[in-house]
Amino acid sequence: MTTKALQATDPKTVRVSVSFPSDLYETLERIAKDKKVSVAWVVRDASEKYVNEQWPLLAGKE
Repeated sequence: MTTKALQATDPKTVRVSVSFPSDLYETLERIAKDKKVSVAWVVRDASEKYVNEQWPLLAGKE
């Protein structure tokens, strides 16, 4: 799906492609399985926490 097509359905969402070292991805899969969520959810959650920790003044400005 292209970004343009995706934005037509949800303007607040952008699809990206990310590459991880295999050992890190395996860890993400284990975390996701333990929490019963998707790997995408784990990555979004971690990203939000990182941004909020590094730039607290930007928290909630999504």
